[in-house]
Amino acid sequence: MDAVLKARSLGKKYRQRWALSDCDLDVPAGRIVGLIGPNGAGKSTLLNLASGMLTPTTGTIEVCGGHPADGSVQLAKVGFVAQDTPTYAGLTVAEHLGLGARLNPGWDASLAETRIRRLGLDPAQRAGRLSGGQRAQLALTLGLAKRPELLILDEPVAALDPLARREFLEDLTDALAGQETSVVLSSHLVSDVERVCGHVIVLADSSVQVAGDIDALVACHRRLTATEHGRATPSTDDHVVSTNRADGRTTLVVRTDAPDRAPSDPAWAVNPLSLEDIVLAYMGRRTASDSNTALETLR
Repeated sequence: MDAVLKARSLGKKYRQRWALSDCDLDVPAGRIVGLIGPNGAGKSTLLNLASGMLTPTTGTIEVCGGHPADGSVQLAKVGFVAQDTPTYAGLTVAEHLGLGARLNPGWDASLAETRIRRLGLDPAQRAGRLSGGQRAQLALTLGLAKRPELLILDEPVAALDPLARREFLEDLTDALAGQETSVVLSSHLVSDVERVCGHVIVLADSSVQVAGDIDALVACHRRLTATEHGRATPSTDDHVVSTNRADGRTTLVVRTDAPDRAPSDPAWAVNPLSLEDIVLAYMGRRTASDSNTALETLR
């Protein structure tokens, strides 16, 4: 399976508002994939569609070769940890593991018990008495021990402090070592995604803005900066992602098929971009028509 998740013209509408629209997406299998976007971008909607908790308004979505939540076999293929890392406050850690064993036919009791011991969680402790980081680790343990083909993590570290967040992400990569599980990890923090993911999807304004391997995206994006008197010189193959004018300077973020090519106008300086720079450019860019108009005024 080349893609663990495939979406075509996928959309979800709540009354008069589109939470997700015209989404075409292929999520590569066997990878930890980061889903980045601001609050309200549609990340949770996309993940809830993938888990089967929502149904599409338009288009189609396929997960692990089938339709989300289409029977017990399909349900067993997907693990889901929601943003609030849900646990039952009145149940102990051991009771959570027992519940997971009863509900999941592929439950790996050895994995769950080994993780609980390594994390230092007391099996007799009620979840309501655990710290936020401990609850997140318990929720992750339940998701991993299900042995899913796809593990969906919807901002599982959003409420954690920086140290607990780092420990959670490091533990995630360690837990997945040697496994064939695919992971989609959503976040609005680029640093978290960059730490553990090799592939990224940027979602903004209810639509996918860009997707690809992080190394490839960094390699093909550049910042062009010049005074107002400079001429914009991207080739016809370059795509202008964003245009900004400030303090007498014009800055373009472009995606190019020839990143090593120097601009024909020496008034333009070319600089590389970090992943965060690229993500912010796509999240804050103008519409294509606005960018093209701005580009024309510079020529």
